[in-house]
Amino acid sequence: MTASIELPTGYQHPAVPALLDYLRDVTAELGIGLESCTLDHDGPVSAYVALDARLPHYPDRDVALLWDEERGWAAAIETHSGEDLIVLRYLGGPTVAPSPHRVARFVTALHEDDHTVGQPDPVKLRSAGDATTLAALLRRPAAAR
Repeated sequence: MTASIELPTGYQHPAVPALLDYLRDVTAELGIGLESCTLDHDGPVSAYVALDARLPHYPDRDVALLWDEERGWAAAIETHSGEDLIVLRYLGGPTVAPSPHRVARFVTALHEDDHTVGQPDPVKLRSAGDATTLAALLRRPAAAR
């Protein structure tokens, strides 16, 4: 089920409260708010974060960050036809829940066309399904990520 962050959703995946706290921290670091986010509670749990700025190489396309419990963060651009987003880069790394500062650095690198941050291919960082472990990863202090 996809739902706006602020609306009651009925069923809620057990890790969603921790994900909301994590997204609150990430969006604050990016200078935007939770109103830019949507969640998909179905497995794998995922989130969409709309970004305000556009990328230099795609000036007429909206940009978003995508997060899921298996691969972590990715940057994508919207298509004009309403089809699936086009993923440009994956942040990668040791965890699906890197520090908000690291996510913000990823976004800065996208705007600067800096290919030293992130990678073109997805890497599965964990398997979906264990809500307790996912919640614990999302709650870890940024310094431990």
